[in-house]
This record gives sequence, structure tokens and C-alpha cells, in this order.
Amino acid sequence: MIVVDNELVELTTAYGPMQTHIVRPAAPGRYPGVVFFTEIFQVTGPIRRTAAMLAGHGYIVAIPEIYHEFEAAGTVLAYDQAGSDRGNVLKTTKELASFDADARAVLDHLKSRLDCTGHLGAFGICIGGHLAFRAAMNADVAGAACFYATDIHKGSLGKGMKDDSLQRAKDIKGELLMIWGRQDPHIPLEGRMKVLARLNEVNVKFSWHEVNGAHAFMRDEGVRYDPELAYQLYGLVFDFFHRRLGSGDLPVQVAGAAETKH
Repeated sequence: MIVVDNELVELTTAYGPMQTHIVRPAAPGRYPGVVFFTEIFQVTGPIRRTAAMLAGHGYIVAIPEIYHEFEAAGTVLAYDQAGSDRGNVLKTTKELASFDADARAVLDHLKSRLDCTGHLGAFGICIGGHLAFRAAMNADVAGAACFYATDIHKGSLGKGMKDDSLQRAKDIKGELLMIWGRQDPHIPLEGRMKVLARLNEVNVKFSWHEVNGAHAFMRDEGVRYDPELAYQLYGLVFDFFHRRLGSGDLPVQVAGAAETKH
């Protein structure tokens, strides 16, 4: 067991300050860094719990608030129709260049930290899966795990709904872990096959997993959650990051390890 700790940092971007949540092992040491891109609802309870799980496996996890230009710091959109509507409006109101600038700011922050080994990865869910895919276009991202990444096949992320993610897939130098739900209406079969064909065309290094799950099957809240699938797939993620990013370079000491047990 690794006990985790939390902090908040404010990062400077060309599009304004961006509050970023840091979840890291509490024990002294240097660990690989992972930028974690959220769903359209920002840093919700399920996102925090996922971040704690990642950090507990030996990573510094940085979660940017993806709508920092539009919402007050700390804003969390509810898992309801109003929250969904707001999140979906903002994902096509925000400049594509701002999404990319956010990723670069978080990666630079992780690299600058004395507690980071400098080995970097990306992780994302839903819109966050798409943002992790784009983050992988940065040469210093060794691996990106993308869960049911929305809108890649449609090229509809950002203002104007004309993103270049498929065109720029050739810029990905690290490795991708692509995970999809076959019953996800947001990314139908033809959409998944379009992404698959492009990755093969440009010879990206990747693994591809399709499971019988609906959209948001990883979210531990709501009727679509599939805990069995989540357990299996988190195992793939931890193996992937361990292989691509390595592990911390200093021994981990569990808090309270010297205390008398009762």
C-alpha cells in the first residue's frame, strides 16, 4: 500500500490560470508523472478516486481543470442533464490550441518537479481520452492510456469542431493504449474502425482493446459502471505505465510503518 497526498497548483497558460490537482505518493521519492484528463464534468468524485488509485501505484498524477477559461477554479459539473449540456457546450467553445496549451503546461510542470523522474505519460476518459491522445503528440510523452476517447473519429473537438487529431496521429512517438466500449453510442463501430485504420496507416505503436461496455463504464457512479471490467482494465493501465514510464527511483516508505500494530 502507498499512502497518497494531495495539493493544488495554479499553472500559467496563454489562456489564463489553470488550477491543477496533484495526487502523489506521500512517501519521499521521485516518481513518474501522469497528466490525467477528465470527463466533461471536470474533477468529480470518481475522477478523484481514479487519481488516487493511479498515485497509489507510484505516480504523480496531475489533473487540470479543462474548462478553466470559462468556470471558476474548483467548479465541478454535476452528472445530470444540465451538467452534461454545459460540458458539451464548452468542449466546442474552447479553442483547440488552448486544450494543447493546457497539456503542455501540465507536462512542463511535472518535468520541473523535484519529486518527478521526468518520465511522463497521459491518461484520459471520454473527452479526456481524446485529450490524452493529443497529449501523446508531445515527444516527451512515453505512453498514453485513452478510454473511450470521444470525437476523434468525427474531428469535432474544440471551437469550430474541426480538430486535426487524426491527421496529427503521425506525430505520436510514444505508445498508445486504446480502450473502447462496444456498446458506446458516442463512438460507433465505424468510428472506432476509422481511428484504428489511421493508427495502422501511420504505424503508431499501440494496443487496442474493445470490451462489452457502455459509455462511462469505468465511472464508479451511475448505472453504466462495470466494476469487473474496470478492475481488469486498470490492470492493463498499470502494466502499461510500468513498462513505458518505469517506477520511482527511491524506496517507498509506508506512513506509520514503524508504529506498533494493534
